[in-house]
Amino acid sequence: MASTVDLARELHERGAILSGHFRLSSGRHSATFVQKFRILEDPQLVEVVAREIADAFRHEYPTVVVSAAVGGIVLGFEVARHLGTKAIFVEKEDGRAVLRRGFTLTQNDRALVVEDVITTGGSVREVLDVVRSHRASLVGIGAIVRRAPVDFGIPTVALLDLPIESFDEASCPQCARSEAIADPGSRRT
Repeated sequence: MASTVDLARELHERGAILSGHFRLSSGRHSATFVQKFRILEDPQLVEVVAREIADAFRHEYPTVVVSAAVGGIVLGFEVARHLGTKAIFVEKEDGRAVLRRGFTLTQNDRALVVEDVITTGGSVREVLDVVRSHRASLVGIGAIVRRAPVDFGIPTVALLDLPIESFDEASCPQCARSEAIADPGSRRT
């Protein structure tokens, strides 16, 4: 999907593309990290990005936007605002992804799942599982950045495809060189 904002430029200008040795939220390792909060800290940029995601799925008539805590809350809320729906989020309880805080989904809901950065799709799959467990319909997945192609079996729109290589720990070339690792992610497997 073509974005009206040059996200690659915005990410670079904001210092959101970091180089080093990183343990991603998925547990994989990479020499590049996308610091999504450089986008999420700017309300004007979030508004533009969220509108584009909302517009990509407006024709599906979602009734609720569901995201993962913590990084997805701001984006999910803003996408829901553009769609005129409610926004809820999934969080961990005893290591399991669940709805808390009185959030509910029913079989009458049409859920749009929103994510900031997709690498392996682990966070998205957790949210999808929660939505399915409540028998709500899934209309699609909207994301700001997709680091690697992931097939969720439902329509997925990323505003920016940014292919970035990642490795499991055993095959990580930086680990083989004993390089120090940073752990900036917000979700743990």
